[in-house]
This record gives sequence, C-alpha cells and structure tokens, in this order.
Amino acid sequence: MSDIAFALFDTAIGRCAIIWSARGVAGVGFPEGSDQATRKRIARRHPSAREASPPRDIERVIGDIVALLAGEPRDLSAVRIDTEGMPDFNRRVYEIARGVPPGSTLSYGEVAERLGDRNLARDVGVALGQNPIPIIVPCHRVLAAGGKIGGFSAHGGVQTKLRLLSIEGAQPGGPTLFDRLPLTARPRRTA
Repeated sequence: MSDIAFALFDTAIGRCAIIWSARGVAGVGFPEGSDQATRKRIARRHPSAREASPPRDIERVIGDIVALLAGEPRDLSAVRIDTEGMPDFNRRVYEIARGVPPGSTLSYGEVAERLGDRNLARDVGVALGQNPIPIIVPCHRVLAAGGKIGGFSAHGGVQTKLRLLSIEGAQPGGPTLFDRLPLTARPRRTA
C-alpha cells in the first residue's frame, strides 16, 4: 500500500488538492479545471498516490487553507511538510520561505543572501517555481527586486499571489490604508 494519499476539497478559488504522507504534507494543488485533470497531475508526480479521506491533522490543514483562500489570515508555518525526494537546494529555499511571517516579504536576492550567495537569486526563483506545496511553503511572500511582484506559477498567477499577500496584510506596490482616506484626512509626513 502506498504511503502517499490525496484528497480534493472546495475553496473560494475552486477545487484544490492536498497530498500527504506519514511525514507531512507533500503537496498542495490549485484548481486544474476539472477533478480529472487534478488527479492526472497528482498521478504524474506521485504515481502510487491513492485518494483517501484525510486524517484529522490534514483536515485541520485543509480548513486553514480554505479559510485563507476565503480571505481569513492564517499562519501555516507549523504544518509538517514532507520534503523527501526534493533537491537539497530547494529544501533550503523552502525553509527560508517558511520563515517569512504572514504580512512580510523577502526578495529573491534576500533569500539568496540567506543561502550565502546573492548571485543565487535566479536559482531561488527557479526553486520557488517548482514548489509543490504552495501556501504552506509561502512562495507568494518572495518578490522580485525592487518590490516588483515577480511571477507565480499557481492557478490565477500573479493575481492569486497579490490576493494572498493582501489577505496577509502585505500589499507590495498596492494601496495602503491611507490611500482610502480623503486627502484632508491623510497624515502629514514630517521630515
């Protein structure tokens, strides 16, 4: 019997998937357009995975993901993840990304610096683009240089990334609380 299982679940952005093993969450899948397409993608990455009812700890993770995608802030940093079979470099990048708290961001270059070499920024971007556990490994919290949003390979692309950052209170280049106030009510800047 396989030690990898998965379940599909409904969210505000559509049917998502979660893949787990005894070691923790091994993957999160965003909507693929149909359940069949989602199952095919899971089978490509985890050929022996079986569809199953999630255990209680995975049900809690699903509940937190559903809440987050519905606009409720959630911190998923304590969720156990299964990194078996991942390249060591990717594991190190994901560990740094998991250390970025909700409402905060880092740049690809800052992640590379934490790895010991700022010249690895492009490699950091590649590793984050291969992230099989989006949301739990919050690759959406890593931006391009100069606060530019960068890419996001999950469903909805950059719009999903911006929405997640907004839910968490980080709005790079976006409106601030003060942008909603009339000009006369905006705080004055002092030198």
